[in-house]
Amino acid sequence: MGFDGTAYVDALPRLLAVSWISLAIASFAMVAALIGAVGLLLLRVLKWRPLSLLLAALRSIVFGVPVLLLILFAYYVLPAAGVNLSPAVAGTLALALCSAFFMNEIFAGALSAIPPGQIEASAALGLRPFCVWTRVLLPQILRVSIGPLVNEFTILLKATALLSVITVTDMMRTAQQIYAVNYRPFETLLAAATIYVALNLLASRVGGALQSLAREGSR
Repeated sequence: MGFDGTAYVDALPRLLAVSWISLAIASFAMVAALIGAVGLLLLRVLKWRPLSLLLAALRSIVFGVPVLLLILFAYYVLPAAGVNLSPAVAGTLALALCSAFFMNEIFAGALSAIPPGQIEASAALGLRPFCVWTRVLLPQILRVSIGPLVNEFTILLKATALLSVITVTDMMRTAQQIYAVNYRPFETLLAAATIYVALNLLASRVGGALQSLAREGSR
């Protein structure tokens, strides 16, 4: 069977119509992961041994378990504990949890690059720990981390395709529905791949613009 351009073109508008779902899930997961990563970083710098051991165990689990398994756990296992979540919410939380631990590593690296003298100078000026974090450390951590965070967003956007296994009607699920009818999986999946590439290129361009603004602001 040759390439059917009509099937490719016909699939594009249907996939574009649901592309906002993938973008929305990735965006919500990104925001939740950012908040979680900052919280994990604050807990990490406390250096309380029992808490450090707990965080290390959780990090090992999240890093060692496939993302798909976390998604399935959130959707199928949590209801047994009385936590009933919609497919989109369960998938978003699973992606956010995984991403939060990866972002935490990014932030920890950025924090280690900040000269300790800045913290000492802030304390000498009488700034409270909360102000030191919000006005001195976090702005620098976020500025240094823009590049890796953009990469993390593109990973999240691609990972949203995994949510099709728990019936989230995103681009991947829609693509499956299309080629189940037209029997043209190659052309349909190629159309989905085209949109994913376009969205990731757009995210990379936006990230590059943010990095340029951050460099300008730090001068």
